[in-house]
Amino acid sequence: MAAGVVTVVQLSPVDQDGVSTAAASDGMAAGARAAAPGGDPSTPQPTPPRGAEAGAGAQPEQQVPDGNDGPQFEQWVDDVAGWLDIPRNAMHAYASATVRMGDEQPECNLSWVTLAGIGRTASDHGRTGGGHITDDGTPTEPIDTIELRNFDGDVISQAGAAGPMQLSPAVWEQWAAVSDTASGDAPNIQNLEDAALTAGRALCDSGRDLDQGEHWLAGVSALHDEPLFLHRVLATANVYGTVGMEGEPPNEKVIQAVTFAIEQIGLPYVWGGNGQEQGHAGFDCSGLTTAAYGSAGVSLQRTAHWQYGQVPLIGPDEEPRLGDLIFYGNPDTKIHHVGIYIGNQQMIDAPTFGQAVQVHNYRSSGDSYAGAGRPVA
Repeated sequence: MAAGVVTVVQLSPVDQDGVSTAAASDGMAAGARAAAPGGDPSTPQPTPPRGAEAGAGAQPEQQVPDGNDGPQFEQWVDDVAGWLDIPRNAMHAYASATVRMGDEQPECNLSWVTLAGIGRTASDHGRTGGGHITDDGTPTEPIDTIELRNFDGDVISQAGAAGPMQLSPAVWEQWAAVSDTASGDAPNIQNLEDAALTAGRALCDSGRDLDQGEHWLAGVSALHDEPLFLHRVLATANVYGTVGMEGEPPNEKVIQAVTFAIEQIGLPYVWGGNGQEQGHAGFDCSGLTTAAYGSAGVSLQRTAHWQYGQVPLIGPDEEPRLGDLIFYGNPDTKIHHVGIYIGNQQMIDAPTFGQAVQVHNYRSSGDSYAGAGRPVA
């Protein structure tokens, strides 16, 4: 059955040439103290994603082995879990729910990467608080509502949400399901096998086809409609799907860099910003890429223009790979913007003043795309 990268979901347009203007160029030299313009405005949140562009982003084919108890299925679960730092019991729950939903509602096209993106964003696959998912599908300690705050400090978690998927009482009441591997007859919100299947049914409600951008957004929004949550799920699902499609272990430094970038989603654009660890409220574009690869032990020069000249560039007809740097501008005069490619035609970047770190399509009509570079071979 098909299970791959979620469809392209385009962000609301920004007042830039594609993703950036000269006003959204790199800030001050590395180490300079940056301040948000006008003092300390409230932190801008990611723009809610909206539906796919016409003709863009059909869900790529990636086969999940049929059946959820055969050796091929179990080996696939082991491989992908190891590549992506997903605990094996959690990966089994996402894959099993995908197989079950493929049988029940094949027209929905639910992908394991969407369930895994939700599980990672909700509770780090059940590892919140130092716990883990046990062999019977439940966490070592019951998971109550996990407080989720945006970077303004506002609580955006859902009241009464529980379990490793942090499902709301309303979702659980309507869609609670017993998985094929459940030990009892009653659904258990703490059991990730049950919770993943329940989330799948909610995602597929109303005849949704999750290969369609608007349907995917509506499905994930039915679970939690906060932009910060949506963007992190979208980014994580794209990364997981890209690695799954390649069918081989990813570069660990690339995975670390893109994971770091995902965790910064929601921070504000700050000209010259190097992130909260450096005492800044947020990032500018190259501050984000520098910090992301710095977290993986890869040193990048501080501005987009310098990074363009530093990293090996890919061929003009070559598709970017996970973790590639995406550049905009004129190489002969100034490269003024950079983002990190996360697969499925999308990137994470710090766009410009008044916007948060978020997910963007990396190409748009009339943009100033200058090419892509590969910091790690």
